[in-house]
Amino acid sequence: MEVVILAGGRGRRLSPYTVCFPKPLMPVGEMPILEIVLRQLRAAGCRRATLAVGHLAELIKAFFGNGERVGIDLRYSCEDEPLGTVGPLGLLDDLPEHFLVMNGDVLTTLKYDRLFSNHLENGGELTIACQRRTTQVDLGVIHFDDKLEVTGYQEKPKIPYDVSMGVYVFSRSVLDTFRPGEYLDLPDLILKLVAQGRKVKVFMSDALWLDIGRVEDYAIASGTFEENRDLFLPAEPAAVTGDAAVLVAR
Repeated sequence: MEVVILAGGRGRRLSPYTVCFPKPLMPVGEMPILEIVLRQLRAAGCRRATLAVGHLAELIKAFFGNGERVGIDLRYSCEDEPLGTVGPLGLLDDLPEHFLVMNGDVLTTLKYDRLFSNHLENGGELTIACQRRTTQVDLGVIHFDDKLEVTGYQEKPKIPYDVSMGVYVFSRSVLDTFRPGEYLDLPDLILKLVAQGRKVKVFMSDALWLDIGRVEDYAIASGTFEENRDLFLPAEPAAVTGDAAVLVAR
């Protein structure tokens, strides 16, 4: 299992903290969010990683170095200018037949190996880890037909929807949609694949998962991590599997 972690973005929603501090180094508990991700990957059997960095890349390099402190052999891939959320993949020419892609600020208990195995079994070219969420509407919702006649009424309904967890598995065939140095965001890539009739699959998960994009979310995530540390950072396996990880810091 090889992994591409996207962790080089500017993290504008966490401004002003991220103006002069890269989001992947934002501490959750006593360690940066990216360190938690790296330690989770090591526990899953990954031993080699490539961090592709952009915004404030030198700080990330200075902190993680060659990866010795987290038990992963790190290499770096740098983008000279922003390439979008998945554009950096176009700079990597040695990716395997199947590989994991994830954001560098994901706080989750998702089992990466299970997601990867599911992708190998489902026949898709891209698999998206998803989670069911609900939104409470605080108003009465009216349903009516084209004659403006009321057909239903819901008082403060809960509306379910499925969201991306920021973790994906790619097959190498997807890379034929990339051009080196081309700006490309993930939604555009997915829509392009769907329009071409190519198989994009979903992996539903009920794992703990938190977005730390906003200041208020960041505070919640920090508290949740401290309360559930053993779930986020389980004991690492004793044996080294030899599997590699590729991380792209976005």
